This record gives sequence, structure tokens and C-alpha cells, in this order.
Amino acid sequence: MANYRRGRINDEIQREMTSILRKVKDPRVSDAFISITAADCTGDLKYAKIYYSALSGEPKEIAKGLKAASGFIRRELAHSLNLRITPELTFIPDNSIAYGAHISAILNSLDITPEEDEDAEEGE
Repeated sequence: MANYRRGRINDEIQREMTSILRKVKDPRVSDAFISITAADCTGDLKYAKIYYSALSGEPKEIAKGLKAASGFIRRELAHSLNLRITPELTFIPDNSIAYGAHISAILNSLDITPEEDEDAEEGE
């Protein structure tokens, strides 16, 4: 299968997953603010890794809730995507948003003095 088709399917899975997660009634999933950061299907579309990020809630409980709701999520995904094979879903936590916020906090805490502007004026 061509990579551009797999890329389109990954994007469509990611888009549909965001709307499907709003329908999940498991309190471990519905109470935590979960965003889908990426989806990655295998070439034969049998398996898909779903990368998610949660801003609130216990990470282990969220993972258990997503695993418990994976059958419902897969069924809803099958109804909306209309693919010959609906991939089996594996949920993987993505900490890149928290890591980026941490790096941003470090950069904001740096105290930069205006000495650099004085050096530029002397050089002219």
C-alpha cells in the first residue's frame, strides 16, 4: 500500500478517535481530558498504535480505562471509517506535551540580561 494512503488513514483514525472518546462512558476515560496526538497503522491495517495525552487523572487508570473501552472504540471506528479491516487498537501514552511544557517553563525561568544589546551597539 502506498504511504500517502496510509498517512490519510492515520489522519482519519486520529480525527475519528477524538470524537469517539467523547462517547465513552467509562469515568476513567470521560473524566480525564484525553487528546489523541497521533495514530500509526501497520502496512496491512491490522494493527494501530494510538498515541494519547491526558492532562488530568491517574495515568495507570486512564490506560486501564482505554484498554477496557477498546472494543467499543474499535466498533465505533469500524462504523465511521468503512474499511475492509478495522485495526486492533493499542493505546500508548504520549508525554511530548508535558515535556514541551516543562522545557518552556525552564526557558521562561532563565534571567536574560540586556548586556547583549550593549555589545551590539559597541560593535557598530
